[in-house]
Amino acid sequence: MLGLNAILEPGMLVRLPAQPDWGLGQVQSNVGGKITVNFEHQGKVVIDGRQVELQIVHND
Repeated sequence: MLGLNAILEPGMLVRLPAQPDWGLGQVQSNVGGKITVNFEHQGKVVIDGRQVELQIVHND
């Protein structure tokens, strides 16, 4: 289930649909399917990109 997670790079903004209260997150790293994200209301979280799909937030 890597999907879009495979293209995530440090600095990109994301949301975790399953945890909307965590707020906006900024990708810190993406190594071997493990994505570290710093969320505004949850702090730094390591996510298994094979299990969870993050949503990319576009700055329009």
